[in-house]
Amino acid sequence: MDYVTLNNGVKMPKLGFGVFQIPDLVESEKIVTEALKAGYRLIDTAPGYLNEEAVGKSIAKSGIPREEIFVTTKLWLQDAGYEATKKAFQRQLDKLGLDYLDLYLIHVPFNDYYGSWRAMEELYKEGKIRAIGVSNFSEDRLVDLIVNNEIKPAINQIEIHPLRQQRRALEVMEEYGVQPEAWAPFAEGNGNIFQNEILKEIAEKYGKSPAQVILRWQLQRDTVVIPKSANVDRMKQNIDVFDFELSQEDMDEIKLLETGFKIIDHLTADIAKSFNEVRYPEK
Repeated sequence: MDYVTLNNGVKMPKLGFGVFQIPDLVESEKIVTEALKAGYRLIDTAPGYLNEEAVGKSIAKSGIPREEIFVTTKLWLQDAGYEATKKAFQRQLDKLGLDYLDLYLIHVPFNDYYGSWRAMEELYKEGKIRAIGVSNFSEDRLVDLIVNNEIKPAINQIEIHPLRQQRRALEVMEEYGVQPEAWAPFAEGNGNIFQNEILKEIAEKYGKSPAQVILRWQLQRDTVVIPKSANVDRMKQNIDVFDFELSQEDMDEIKLLETGFKIIDHLTADIAKSFNEVRYPEK
């Protein structure tokens, strides 16, 4: 496993396991257990995934020392604001059955996320969180948060895949020392991405799959990536990407796949309205 060092000195696995769209608690626990067995040491969850409790049970039963597992969860906007964030954090920590979090992210840039950030700064200073960051923040909102607060985000987790490469966003994050992390690294299968001829040709050259080429491309762009699979074989395949390296020619070929396709556009009024209407169970 390769690691990145965040802007506060914390080391984070460069490839992890996402548990989005696995809401069944029994199935989630089983899948996370398999991921840990396969060698994943970064697990990414959120209240909206409805499986924080299952993630915690898998970690507790794994027998793996807690310090070897990097746990990320997120703050949903129903809990935005200073006081609400403090309460939500403790509730989520209890669900996970943990004494501390490795990474806590503001899930979306809506509602009173400035109040949330102040609470997260305090939790970080108290040692309850090893690193704090954001998710789905556009370049302007990210920079505005940085220049108006004491602690800058360690991470910005955004949609990155060959169809949406986010080159400008990555440049801004590099300028401000924020680590990019990619959700939906396979574009959720859109654009027939696994059958793309460029990716298939590159994959054949290395004896790998198009999915492995995509993950390797993300890693070589210095991006943390969190693929998800409920299939154990694909789970194992996704972590087997540290024994080859794409050439510059390969990287340039993948650049040609950019289409601007977005799974979610967080800058639209419809998304802002709909997300503010979503509420998740607090118990």
